[in-house]
Amino acid sequence: MIKKLKSFVILFIIGVCFFGCQPKQNKAVWTPIFNDKDLNDWQIKISGHPLGENYNNTFRVVDGKMQVNYDYYESFGTSYGHIFYKNPYSTYKLRFQYRFFGEQANDGAEWATKNSGVMLHCQNPESMELNQYFPVSIEVQLLGGMDKGERPTANVCTPGTHIVMENETVTTHCIESTSKTFRGDQWVNVEILVKGNELISHKINGEKVLTYSKPTIGGRVENVKDDVWAAKQGAALKSGYIAFQSESHPVEYKNIEILELK
Repeated sequence: MIKKLKSFVILFIIGVCFFGCQPKQNKAVWTPIFNDKDLNDWQIKISGHPLGENYNNTFRVVDGKMQVNYDYYESFGTSYGHIFYKNPYSTYKLRFQYRFFGEQANDGAEWATKNSGVMLHCQNPESMELNQYFPVSIEVQLLGGMDKGERPTANVCTPGTHIVMENETVTTHCIESTSKTFRGDQWVNVEILVKGNELISHKINGEKVLTYSKPTIGGRVENVKDDVWAAKQGAALKSGYIAFQSESHPVEYKNIEILELK
């Protein structure tokens, strides 16, 4: 009986040491990049206007959300805009929620109805030309469902870039994801994994819907002279800025967070 008791005590001590002395696992630390209060950490660039001019109060904070609104616009024209976070990133996860609301701005393009996006690996906002519509980047295209038909979200579009899918370079501007369609003004959860130039994948409501790799500079940059980017064709996109779009339909974002990866 004493021997059994001693054996039990020894095993108990070994167990305590094994489980209690293990190094603590590092927990994922998500950092908000939008503080729910102001846009002080962001830079705005709207086509036709200088960097830093928030034309017609397009980007604003409303009830703790980053909102893109056009209620001061008489017409949208080509006022395509982006709001850039202050820091560039390379390897990280980005997550947020978005929803469309209200009516599209007057004379906004038909394709831009319930259409916005978050741009990854963006060029530096200071390098944007005055009348440039979209930054050279990888766009996670965010769409809302229409009255009829399917319209997946978290697609990929490639302004001034190319990607690789299934070991082939893709030059088609937009590729659809496998997500379902989200109608109305419901909130949609987005999570994006970015591993430099190696891999990018999109998740919607926790489900992976698209994966691709090896983003590079390539193709035309709309409303920019071709020679500006000609010398950079084929260069790997390994890092860059994060930017949210304004494309003529009101949209808002919340819980914008980043997790930097090693």
